[in-house]
Amino acid sequence: MPRSIWTGAISFGLVTVPVKLYSAVNRKTVRFNQLNAKTGSRINQKRVDASTGEEVNYEDLVKGYEISSDRYVVIEPSELEAVEPKKTKTIDIEDFVDLEDIDPIFYDHPYYLAPGPGGTKPYVLLLAAMRETNKVAIAKVVIRSKESLVAIRPMADHDVLEMATMLFADEIVDPDRLDDIPSAEEVETSERELDIAKQLVESLAGDFEPDKYKDTYREAVLDMIERKAAGEEIAVQPEAEEVAPAPDLMSALKASLDAVRERTGDADAEADGNGDQPKRKRAPAASKPKPKSKASAKK
Repeated sequence: MPRSIWTGAISFGLVTVPVKLYSAVNRKTVRFNQLNAKTGSRINQKRVDASTGEEVNYEDLVKGYEISSDRYVVIEPSELEAVEPKKTKTIDIEDFVDLEDIDPIFYDHPYYLAPGPGGTKPYVLLLAAMRETNKVAIAKVVIRSKESLVAIRPMADHDVLEMATMLFADEIVDPDRLDDIPSAEEVETSERELDIAKQLVESLAGDFEPDKYKDTYREAVLDMIERKAAGEEIAVQPEAEEVAPAPDLMSALKASLDAVRERTGDADAEADGNGDQPKRKRAPAASKPKPKSKASAKK
């Protein structure tokens, strides 16, 4: 059972909604430790003074901000505390905006908000009002001495509010600063190329099914670890041969479209570039596996 990591209240106008905060993700990253190849023992990291080479005790460490090469401003803990945001227990809504106005690049880390004691009715009311108006709440909250900008919205298929911390505007790299992005005026595309590109997009179109996508690399790494721990010798696979690139963009588009149609049963349709986009034949939906019992999941 997940544990709440913060309790407080959503505040908008004179209305308060008691809530509890839960992390919405459980990262599945495969982590490795550094070992000594000769002994197999784990390596300990030490804090060493760069000028003397001697190890430094933890109590002798201070925070320093580098202002130029090898020049630091030392900051005391009490000085940081003096500028920390005031600790509150409220998520203060500042604006309600349209969902489509927020570019996904601003989202950072997702959480769930559940109603706290006595907060069920206002929670349900706020969720329903936001769903009916298709609005997202933009708010600020202080969690663990850090002020965060957050977006709150109803989850699509569940009656729960989700909250995502957001990046501030000055943390987003302006794409206009990238030298490699061409302007539309610099590149000419033909109507035929565009028609076939649209057909290729349509041939691959479908509903978003999150369970369909797997982290195949993580699964392969864990499988390899399990086999090696069992004593199996792991053979290094040769590199796959590179596929020869198509001679031109049009050939690549047509070859891609033909491959998709052959795979989906539309092989008889031609990529003629006339704008007619045949409907994709969907494979019958696979039956979902039955959830494992708690007892079997532990095995």
